[in-house]
Amino acid sequence: MSSTPIKTLICSVVSLAIMPVLAADMEFTGTAKTETGAILYQEKHRVSGTCQEGVFRPKDHQIGYHRPEAAETFASKDLTYPDSVIRPTVEFLQPDFGESLSIQYTSPDTLAIEWQKPNKELKRYDVTYNQDVVVDAGFDTLVRQHWAEVTNGESVNFRFLAPTRGEHYAFVLEPIESARVVSDHVLQIRPTGIVLRFLVEPIILGYSEDGALTDYYGLTNIRKNLDTNHTAHIRYSVENYPDCALTP
Repeated sequence: MSSTPIKTLICSVVSLAIMPVLAADMEFTGTAKTETGAILYQEKHRVSGTCQEGVFRPKDHQIGYHRPEAAETFASKDLTYPDSVIRPTVEFLQPDFGESLSIQYTSPDTLAIEWQKPNKELKRYDVTYNQDVVVDAGFDTLVRQHWAEVTNGESVNFRFLAPTRGEHYAFVLEPIESARVVSDHVLQIRPTGIVLRFLVEPIILGYSEDGALTDYYGLTNIRKNLDTNHTAHIRYSVENYPDCALTP
């Protein structure tokens, strides 16, 4: 047997092993509006990451929340993805209401939540989790990880963290048709438990053909008042794409 094919295979493996992991950035803006079309606020996103095997992987994600025509932020969120692209650490601040939320990972199967409520009460939770649990903006990467399935009409079951309740619940990601969101691909995230389905409205998402989030319709993490958060339709526009694909 000729040694040429073996040498070629060895060279290919070595080339993959030493292939550089390229840095990449993504920037996009979301405009949140009410049902009547009034602008509530804007989200300015900057995601730093890497291109690994031709696909973007987030590492750090900063979000600044701005009121219309205001340069200063009124809230902020910082996410990092040290171990999993669907479970970031979270540091959220909303000073107007004296509210903050922190999610950290204290062991391979336990996360710690610290929530400073608007009424000044401090809540702490230690929550065990498995590999099916998605945290905060990790849902966006979950969609991209399962891009082939959801764009072909399939659904994906997962568990979603509800940090202010200190628990995660069974959810499903599935394609739908919606009059509220018009995009290349429209999906929803909804709870599958009977009780929670009556309490929690689905989140409707829009995605472009290249895997960029275009729409979010549902409950947000921005407060309307001391008792409730805004429900909004957020439309996103991308200012800068990474130098690699968003989906596998």
